[in-house]
Amino acid sequence: MTARALEAVAKRFEVAGRLVTVQPIAGGNVNDTYLAVFRTAFSEERVVLQRINRRVFRRPAWIMSNLRAVTDHVHRRLEREAKGEDRVWQLPRIVRSRAGRDWHTDPSGGFWRALTLIASASAHDRATGPEHAFEAGTVLGQFHRLLSDLEPARLRDTLPGFHVTPLYLRRYDETLRGPQARRRLRSSLEAARLARFIEERRAFAGALEEARARGELRLRLIHGDPKVNNILLDELTGKGTCIVDLDTVKPGLIHYDFGDALRSIANPAGEEELDLGKVFFDTGLCEAFVRGYLSRARAFLTAADRTHLFGAIRLIAFELGLRFFQDHLAGDRYFKVSHDGHNLHRARVQFRLCESIEVREPEIRRILEAAG
Repeated sequence: MTARALEAVAKRFEVAGRLVTVQPIAGGNVNDTYLAVFRTAFSEERVVLQRINRRVFRRPAWIMSNLRAVTDHVHRRLEREAKGEDRVWQLPRIVRSRAGRDWHTDPSGGFWRALTLIASASAHDRATGPEHAFEAGTVLGQFHRLLSDLEPARLRDTLPGFHVTPLYLRRYDETLRGPQARRRLRSSLEAARLARFIEERRAFAGALEEARARGELRLRLIHGDPKVNNILLDELTGKGTCIVDLDTVKPGLIHYDFGDALRSIANPAGEEELDLGKVFFDTGLCEAFVRGYLSRARAFLTAADRTHLFGAIRLIAFELGLRFFQDHLAGDRYFKVSHDGHNLHRARVQFRLCESIEVREPEIRRILEAAG
């Protein structure tokens, strides 16, 4: 897209001042993201400009409807509760278009939105230590708490089946029946080993959804992608201040968020580590995260919710490994890869993390019980 076209899009939103520049922001895996800077004689406004990826989000207007409901609700609660807080909590605000809508459609059909930039906050690709893990847990617990009184039925499900492990297992089973999957399994001892790993753990894949079906767990609003670099820390105080990337907010089980955050935070090696010997579940980071999370979420969690927290931690590592492996067998159609076998190795990392969680089950359960 040309610089002139980008500037034309930025000017379609209600921002005070003269547009100075529009520059791309690196790191986005789904949407095209830019920083637009506007200036007046006395101030500067910075907004995040994004073109929504219609291949991933086929109904972008639903995303904006969800985002409006969530941000309006959270901002009202934050204003009411501000005096009793130990920090300034932030959440992006939607910048309306000059046509009075929450988005703008360009002449080629691109779907654009503008959000306020979170002030003086930064993200990290990995947890820097227990203090960081504690703050990340506090932010996620606060996010869940603030949304605990917003009816899930008010939001659309923009990604049906996302974080529903039995559906990923069903897709894996369908993929196994294809000729490409059979060829890849026959040609790789490692692929065959991962297939056995999945079969040995198939029984617990539906544990959370079965608990929901029995009425033990209920749908709430979840973030959907609470990895460590979506949680921002205040650059001045070091305290958690915000969670961003809200496109995946939807009705679901908060256990998926809890497990996914720990999968990201308590694996210091990260998702792309080449040396599997360095991949492990760090219970020190886990303990700090759990303390932070429950400091905000304890009041609305039920006894049944707490019962399934360990299962969620193990399940999410298994689920992501399953998704990587299924994509490898299908020919790398979903996740971006840099080389053949990339998704196979990613699956190995997640399954090694799952094994580490299983080995540490007694310790993790003690952490959950002590903090609960």
